[in-house]
Amino acid sequence: MSDGPRDQPARKRVLLIEDDEGLRRLVSRDLGRAGYDTMAVETCAEGLEALSRERFDVVALDHFLRGETGLDILPAIRALPNAPPVIYVTGSEDGRVAIAALKAGAMDYVIKDVAGEFLALLRAAVAHALDQAEMRRLKEAAERAVVEARDRAETLLREVNHRVGNSLQLVSAFMHLQSSSLPDGPARDMMRETEARILAIAQVHRRLYTSADVRSVDMDEYLSGLAEELESSLRTAERPHRIAISAESVQMATDRAVSLGVIVTELVTNAFKYAYPQGVEGEVRVRLARDGSTLALSVEDDGVGMPEDVAPQGTGLGQKIVGAMAASIQSRIEREATAQGTRIVLAFPA
Repeated sequence: MSDGPRDQPARKRVLLIEDDEGLRRLVSRDLGRAGYDTMAVETCAEGLEALSRERFDVVALDHFLRGETGLDILPAIRALPNAPPVIYVTGSEDGRVAIAALKAGAMDYVIKDVAGEFLALLRAAVAHALDQAEMRRLKEAAERAVVEARDRAETLLREVNHRVGNSLQLVSAFMHLQSSSLPDGPARDMMRETEARILAIAQVHRRLYTSADVRSVDMDEYLSGLAEELESSLRTAERPHRIAISAESVQMATDRAVSLGVIVTELVTNAFKYAYPQGVEGEVRVRLARDGSTLALSVEDDGVGMPEDVAPQGTGLGQKIVGAMAASIQSRIEREATAQGTRIVLAFPA
């Protein structure tokens, strides 16, 4: 037993603007048999009034109208919000008329003939116009969906960065409290160094969730903020040093920014510990500059220097970390000769 008639899809509506009464009847009847609802009007003014009042899927516009041509109304139709596609119908075989109509915004044109064979062409043109309009609608809907999905993903990523940044800040705070309870010595230094490494990563996530771009980091802002936190964490009465930053505004992907931040953290920490005699204030300079397709990072000081034949002090963990991070950005650490102090440099693709 049937549950009743199912909802049928709405019939497409065609507005016919044609001043010949016989052709209005003929075209309306033919399009009706093809499954279209057709409203036929006689003048340009009536056509514009109908378009302002009702929705149509296609407009079939005749060229020769009373006292005017379809070219006179075509720009006004195309200027309407959500303007329907226009098929230009003309009895003139002058190609310049069709070209003018297409230039004015018509999607297609049909040339009328006395035998009425143009009706099949008009049906085909209407069907093609509807197909093109549907494809355009689907394309726009897909583009909106992509934009919405991207916005949702960026919002989610920003929230993830916010939570990760907060968690890292919390871990760093716990480590700072723990290190503060330890006496001066290797254990306390190791805790402070680990705290600095965590801060380097936390700074990246903080920059990401406070920036409009969640996929890259401005290295100028990042290194400046990192230097402030490193100086606050590492500066003591025995190591009263300052960090000077000179960095170009370079956008860098998050994973590379983390690697570079960890490198800077390790090199600055090492300079704080070994560059200057205890109690002597000194400066540690960090510079990031672009040279064509290459970026160059340098960390230098004016301290006691490091002879080539002297083995690194400490456990060597920091050196291993720096080597691994440098390899991850396709670079390696080099030491340049200076008249005083130590200068560490690395170059890598921008």
